Amino acid sequence: HALSEILAVETVSCLNQAMAVLQDIWDEIGISEEQQLERTEAVKKHIEGLLDMMISEEKNLKEYLLNSIAVCRKELDTLHRELQLAPFEEEQQGTILQMEKDLRTRVQVLLKQKRDRELELENLQERDRELCDILCTAPFRIDSNAVPSLEDLDRYRRHLASLSTEKEQRQEQFVTIKQQIILLMEELDRSPDTSFEQDVVSKDDEAFCLSEDNIAALRNLLQQLEAQRFQNEAACTELRSRIALLWERLQVPVEERESSAVH
Repeated sequence: HALSEILAVETVSCLNQAMAVLQDIWDEIGISEEQQLERTEAVKKHIEGLLDMMISEEKNLKEYLLNSIAVCRKELDTLHRELQLAPFEEEQQGTILQMEKDLRTRVQVLLKQKRDRELELENLQERDRELCDILCTAPFRIDSNAVPSLEDLDRYRRHLASLSTEKEQRQEQFVTIKQQIILLMEELDRSPDTSFEQDVVSKDDEAFCLSEDNIAALRNLLQQLEAQRFQNEAACTELRSRIALLWERLQVPVEERESSAVH
């Protein structure tokens, strides 16, 4: 390599200059040739040790990069499987450093996708539990131990949108029927008897369980009250007819009839 040759020439030049300086210092000090040879050998060993240490560090770096590449490949296989993506295929070969960087970046991207999906699933399940408590329905069936696919999350979102619409419709029905029930009870001078009737009249609108059974029971209660009012109205009509007939037979004056009719 041209770079290696240039480095070798520069290194030899630096080494020669350093050795010349050391030689002058040793001569000035008066160090014998035998001792100078020993010191020269020590310099050589220092240089060899430094080079060996540098080579060892770079080998460790290469080993670290290769190990990281192997770990990233394994993680990518797992992430592709968990995220239900096509099997991982490595792109064109490059240097070890570039390969390690590309693979590590890909792992980070997929880990974020995994975390985002898991977080969205948790949020959807929390909303699902709230709606199920209100509507008394079964939770959406999904494997909580697996990373959901994009299709699973989309189905879940559409399911919750449908539940939300159903909740709003039932809430509207409940409020409307509740108002009619309260008015009928006041008209019939009747107090809530059963625990269900007490819940309907006294509970907050948001606290009432909007199950299909409760909505059906609510309609049934309204029908019962309407039937009771109809019976009362029919009885009143019959009594008024009998009173009018008795008035005629008793020849009650009109003035007295009008004063009694107020009641």
